Amino acid sequence: MNHTVEKIGGTSMSRLADLRDTLFLRDGKPVYGRVFVVSAFGGITNLLLEHKKTGEAGVYAHFADGEDDHGWHEALARTARAMIEAHESVLDHPGDVEQATRFVQDRIEGARNCLIDLQRLCSYGHFRLNAHLLHIRELLSGLGEAHSALVATLMLQRAGVNARLVDLTGWRDEGEVTLQERLAQGMAGIDPDTEMPIVTGYAQCREGLMREFDRGYSEVTFSRLAAETGAREAIIHKEFHLSSADPKIVGADKVRKLGRTNYDVADQMANLGMEAIHPSAAKTLRQAGVPLRVTNAFDPGDPGTLIDDQPAEAPAVEIVTGLDIVALEVFEQDMVGVKGYDATILDALTRHNVRIVSKVSNANTVTHYVDASLKVLRRVEKDLAEHYPQAEIQARKLSLVSVIGRDLSGLAVLQRGLQAFDRAGIYSVGASQGPRNVDTLYILERGDMQKAIKALHDAFFDGENKVALAA
Repeated sequence: MNHTVEKIGGTSMSRLADLRDTLFLRDGKPVYGRVFVVSAFGGITNLLLEHKKTGEAGVYAHFADGEDDHGWHEALARTARAMIEAHESVLDHPGDVEQATRFVQDRIEGARNCLIDLQRLCSYGHFRLNAHLLHIRELLSGLGEAHSALVATLMLQRAGVNARLVDLTGWRDEGEVTLQERLAQGMAGIDPDTEMPIVTGYAQCREGLMREFDRGYSEVTFSRLAAETGAREAIIHKEFHLSSADPKIVGADKVRKLGRTNYDVADQMANLGMEAIHPSAAKTLRQAGVPLRVTNAFDPGDPGTLIDDQPAEAPAVEIVTGLDIVALEVFEQDMVGVKGYDATILDALTRHNVRIVSKVSNANTVTHYVDASLKVLRRVEKDLAEHYPQAEIQARKLSLVSVIGRDLSGLAVLQRGLQAFDRAGIYSVGASQGPRNVDTLYILERGDMQKAIKALHDAFFDGENKVALAA
């Protein structure tokens, strides 16, 4: 196949009208041979589920809480208004607006009736709401993607594009299918050379995408579609280029577009919350031999950054990034020579769904650097205290900053980074570099992260240090 599979994120979808004449059309003419997978409009999934960053309750969170029926009803009405406002800002033709509004009303009321029926069913002792929450979460997620895909299809058809909506959300479908079957059914009879499929980022399937990937499901759908259809290339359109650092921290005039990197670097970025692509999606593309390209959706003339399996031609620093973390430290004098301590800690972290970013250990201390709230870690501490009543367990707010590259060998990154901190007056709590030479980690006091990123970026990307940078 000579087609590409391309994904548009939620923030970019909210500027869909701006993309019509640059991304979908070139010189006023449709560019076929492309399959688009779309996310919900920016902010809609937060309203349907919960806010990804703040945790503010959406429809799902209110419904799962179950304390106040008015909460989820009001949240659903608020979401419907936001969806209608989103497509009114994108669509020009009154007929298209009317069709999209009817679509929202039908789906929202269908979901409302489903939730009411489920509440009624679970009022009987034989049925438990907890057993159905994952299905509700998936049902609600699909509303956002189905809406944005329909709106994009209507807009493109009005512009003369032979666009076709491919709704993978399973709305009112009977029976269960696997993800592979769902994708095959959705793409059956479609010729990308003569039409432009607009595919929902959520795909309902027997495996249940949210069970394993939660809100990374759209990238999983995107990667599996690229692999299953034998795409020439998978492309993610973001609202920015993949750069050497956050331009808001180091300055837009100082950052550099990556241009070329590999999946090793993409994995390290994902580990620090700076996802170029979900790690599971990257694995799918990697195994299928499909290269990934990340572009700036609003800079159509730029080829963006290509991510594949190729090693670097020469050692180079490519990116500096960071993450606020919490250090969970377990100290016990009698730990020396005793097996099983780390396994028990890992079990507790897994049970409470805590994401581990990195870890260090010595003879009597195991420290996990995790991405979690102190509230969650208090529960972990309680579990560990029951297993190890003599241990000293503490959680400490810190930050982690990383220098990443396909090959950092011979660049003395660890030493040069510490020297940069010394010049900037930054104290490093800890630092490490593994034998694979793809990343160097620095542990810092909370609040020093941005200052440290700037110091490292200046050290590796300014002036005389240019000799050690990515091309």
